[in-house]
Amino acid sequence: MPLSLPIDIDAIKGFLAEDEAEALLHFAREQAGNGPLLEVGSYCGKSTLYLAAACREAGSVVYAVDHHIGSEEHQLGEMFHDPELYNAQEGIFDTFNEFRRNLRTAGLTDYVVPLVAPSSVCARHWQTPLAMVFIDGGHSLEAALEDYRCWAAHLQRGGILAIHDLFPNPEEGGQAPIAVYRLALASGLFEAVSRVNSLGVLRRI
Repeated sequence: MPLSLPIDIDAIKGFLAEDEAEALLHFAREQAGNGPLLEVGSYCGKSTLYLAAACREAGSVVYAVDHHIGSEEHQLGEMFHDPELYNAQEGIFDTFNEFRRNLRTAGLTDYVVPLVAPSSVCARHWQTPLAMVFIDGGHSLEAALEDYRCWAAHLQRGGILAIHDLFPNPEEGGQAPIAVYRLALASGLFEAVSRVNSLGVLRRI
């Protein structure tokens, strides 16, 4: 079933390719009936809308974890800095207003629980089992490892762990996400299910 929303999702700021988005939607639809979903790294909400649309169909919710002040590469003077998302008055990169506007326009606010804090803070007292976790947060090794360690343990058996920006070669992109992907596989707790572009999908055994 194709995704139909009252918003031009291709116009939303973000770094999710079309084939990756379709795969994310597919697995979200598979899992949303089994429990809540969670993503780390919402940015302006492009991936959130795909997850939330699946949750609407199943009557579930997606927890959207993001401090909304951008990763290292989004800061002033860095490669992926977007001046339209920079709050010059406060001197911070800020994606939260854009994120909320996109949820409202898409009519999906009732299916998203924004958690505006780092993974470590959100996970500190977390007890809810999750049906799917999508990791697309900071790309430093420290940040990527923290996201994995905070949330992978909360996946139900049979649940999906999806990790974005897997680049086998350093010249293609940062190596932290694929290092975490390999760590998950080596743990013996996950099996590989699918690779679509730079999106890796694992299932909790």
